[in-house]
Amino acid sequence: MKNFIKAFSLTLAMCVLLGLGYVLVLWAFAKVAGPGNGNAEVVTVDGKVVGAANVGQQFTKDIYFWGRPSCAGAGYDAANSCGSNKGPTNPEYLAEVEARIDTFLVHHPYLERKDVPAEMVTASGSGLDPDITPQSARVQVKRVAAARHLDEDKVATLVEQSIERPLLGLFGPAKVNVLKLNVALDKL
Repeated sequence: MKNFIKAFSLTLAMCVLLGLGYVLVLWAFAKVAGPGNGNAEVVTVDGKVVGAANVGQQFTKDIYFWGRPSCAGAGYDAANSCGSNKGPTNPEYLAEVEARIDTFLVHHPYLERKDVPAEMVTASGSGLDPDITPQSARVQVKRVAAARHLDEDKVATLVEQSIERPLLGLFGPAKVNVLKLNVALDKL
């Protein structure tokens, strides 16, 4: 019984130390070294929060740039973050991708099937990806400009200005945050 009490006490102490201590160390590190002092980056318009910049938002109208499809339920539900868990040869998955390609081509009739960016018809691992590649934004310029009755060059310039370059030019890909781009687009 004496060994049981020691083992139980040690287990309880480690749970507290590692359960709380680890979280506190991560929180302190985020406060010191994280972007925004460890707080989520929110996007505001006229003082009103319209979304979190690090979580994808659902845009389906032609007047907006679209993000990646989400497997996280309707509206990029962060509480339901997940991938589809369907392999690349799964017939159901292939049917979903084909349907997404067909939908994308309906809204982008100037593209050929081979020009549809893969990321625009496949969901990210979390289903909450807020960014798209610059190329995926560029293929949508014509649709967005036509829907808003804007000059394509003006919309293309906005896309180029919205590209976030890799850290130090080396780390990570170039990307475009869809929410930030659409907020900037609304300001035009």
